[in-house]
Amino acid sequence: MAEKKKEMYSKEQLLEFYRTMVRIRTFEEKAAECFTKGMLAGNIHLSIGQEAAEAGAFAAIGPQDYFTSTHRGHGHAIARGADPKLAMAELFGKKTGYCKGKGGSMHIADMEKMNHLGANGIVGGGQPISAGSALASKILGDGAVTVGCFGDGATNEGSFHESLNMAAAWQLPMVWFIENNCYGVSTEIHRVTNTPHLATRAEAYGVPYALVDGTNPTEVYEAMQKAMDHARSGKGPYLVEATVYRYQGHYCGDPAVYRPKEYMEHALENDGIAKLGKRLLALGATQQELDEITAAADAEMTEAVRFADESEYPDPATVLDDMYVSDNERCVAR
Repeated sequence: MAEKKKEMYSKEQLLEFYRTMVRIRTFEEKAAECFTKGMLAGNIHLSIGQEAAEAGAFAAIGPQDYFTSTHRGHGHAIARGADPKLAMAELFGKKTGYCKGKGGSMHIADMEKMNHLGANGIVGGGQPISAGSALASKILGDGAVTVGCFGDGATNEGSFHESLNMAAAWQLPMVWFIENNCYGVSTEIHRVTNTPHLATRAEAYGVPYALVDGTNPTEVYEAMQKAMDHARSGKGPYLVEATVYRYQGHYCGDPAVYRPKEYMEHALENDGIAKLGKRLLALGATQQELDEITAAADAEMTEAVRFADESEYPDPATVLDDMYVSDNERCVAR
């Protein structure tokens, strides 16, 4: 019989991961409920099933660091410390949102507290932005690392190769975090790539990489810690690929008929929240403790929905406000 692996994390450390993961999932479930009820305009792309990867990755990011996100970016913001009320208000298009209701689900950004350079509706759109931010940090010498988050489909964009090549050539403090859920919209990633893993593409540019189980937050955390230390020490970029599952289709309401039933069977068998809950129970946590975290998250996100729903829409007269910025030193670092 194989020897049982010793738990390297304390109950308190795992509870923090668990809390973040449950908060992300609850936010997404509330957003989906609001969308289904017709309370949101436009569409939303949810990261239900990817919470462990996001909680683990962002636990390794320091307060001085920057990041870019994607159209499936609510979880990144929550893991980074976003106020769910402001995030939900942005989904509702209300003026109390992070971008005053003008960005919506796919364009949450916040430079005041999160160093969030923005989610992006363009696949791969954050890749050159993350490289540019890393270049600014190198010029300014601010010690920050920029983390670029994106999915498997974005690795087939030209911006992936151009930006990674530049970051490698200039040894920029950048870490790329790929959440590989195996589907770019409806296309299974191995139908359009010729390598079993996406991160191995980094080898072409002399960039180190790691492959991790994205349903295990501590495994992701350890890989990201190593990556962040590498980039911060002046050794250049690093790439981490986390294998995850996307529980819903590409967008909220997509029936995902293009996926085999085995996909979701494997996903539910490897649910990150359920697996971490079992680890916690083995460490002495009680089911009541876990239930209290779930209840607290539900109350928090219910309040976020109430806040968003009761907030006002932006004044149409402000439509051109905040379109340009001239006092951002990161834009003029060169």
